[in-house]
Amino acid sequence: MSKMIYFKRRTLNGYRDKTTMNLNKSNQIASLIEYQKDAVVSKTIIKKEKGTITVFAFDKEQGLSEHTAPFDALVQVLDGKADVIIDSESNIVLAGEMIIMPANKPHALKAIKKFKMMLVMIRE
Repeated sequence: MSKMIYFKRRTLNGYRDKTTMNLNKSNQIASLIEYQKDAVVSKTIIKKEKGTITVFAFDKEQGLSEHTAPFDALVQVLDGKADVIIDSESNIVLAGEMIIMPANKPHALKAIKKFKMMLVMIRE
């Protein structure tokens, strides 16, 4: 029997929908989340005490404001084009590329054009 994971996410109109992922088959990561107009959408894939994996979809011009985290984070851009600002330095990251945001360094993200990313955070 296949093991399934069920995700719930909030949509723009406030309703939640359910998405499934079959753990016994390969999955196209970018297909796990959809773009929504004027929004940032996220879906947690794995959430453990030692780390998380989350996928995001950013509409054009959307982003995450500057913040810090006490541990390193890896961003893998799955689709589109992002500006990842780390310690006031702009880094253009394209689909298929990745960047590491070091612990305790201020960072922010902005969609140059809509983009999807996978965020991997490992806690010490």
